[in-house]
Amino acid sequence: MAQVVVYDEFGEADVLRIIDEPVGRPGAAEIVVRIEAFGINRLDQMMRAGQYPAPIRLPHARLGVEGAGFVHAVGSAVEGLSVGDRVIITAVPDADIRGTYAEYVTVPAQRVIGWPDGVDLVGAAALWVSYSTAYGALIEKARIRPGDHVLITAASSGVGLAAIQVANQIGAIPLAVTRSPDKKSALLNAGAAAVFTSDVEDVASAAKSYTGGLGVDVIVDSVMGPGLAQLAGAAKAGGTLVTVGWLDPRPASFPMGQLTIYPYASFEHTLDPAAVQRIAAFLRAGLRSGALQPTVDRVFSFADIAEAHRYLEKGQHIGKIVVTHSHDR
Repeated sequence: MAQVVVYDEFGEADVLRIIDEPVGRPGAAEIVVRIEAFGINRLDQMMRAGQYPAPIRLPHARLGVEGAGFVHAVGSAVEGLSVGDRVIITAVPDADIRGTYAEYVTVPAQRVIGWPDGVDLVGAAALWVSYSTAYGALIEKARIRPGDHVLITAASSGVGLAAIQVANQIGAIPLAVTRSPDKKSALLNAGAAAVFTSDVEDVASAAKSYTGGLGVDVIVDSVMGPGLAQLAGAAKAGGTLVTVGWLDPRPASFPMGQLTIYPYASFEHTLDPAAVQRIAAFLRAGLRSGALQPTVDRVFSFADIAEAHRYLEKGQHIGKIVVTHSHDR
């Protein structure tokens, strides 16, 4: 038997419970992964709270869209993977059915990549969702170039910090946005060229001033909500806005004018094997050079999964929240 997190109704973190279930057997094109650690994402919180726009199959719904671990079993038609291989899960579009908040997960074999060299367990668990989202938004969608000014909202999140590093790897100039002045120093240390604090200054005006009145080339926004149109005022004419999340659940005020807008969802690339290989190659190069380094705020044990969700909801973390297993039971 193996432990799995499930929830039978939407609500606060207390709806999460840990149960025992049999370890599944892989289909012909599937593998079973023994999860050693996984990252917590805002998407997980939204699913648990009933705020996710897609239907969630209750009761007995699961959570989790990323994880790192070892191949436990291999289907009869799987090639290139063996029991014991270290892997990172790249996409779980049906997280309510096979989410990674578990000791063992059965996934299609094409939805894992090899665990990159030079990354420990916690770093591997913190890597994929944040960096694949930042890569997809900045490289695949916005096509950033060296010298571009990139404005990044929710910059202290896992995606925000990854976007800062990806921009620096390309030679672009990352400008971070955060609500809390307490996070300014950490964001500068993380590689931001400048930090704007939305609670105490007008971000669009500050960004325009920083760029000599021209405006930024690219905005990567994780917040949306009614402030989006005002934020878009930071962009230059002909600039690009990529929305990667919706931390503000209120309706968004989309801007008008000379701005290219891309809504971005990570499954757009993480379900495409060719795109996954591009992302993996980019990440391996960045990890080798030291340009990319996952930022982990805090690590929780699997038994404390509800507390990990409460910590996420406080919004005080800088980087990823990771949960690890102990397989000594």
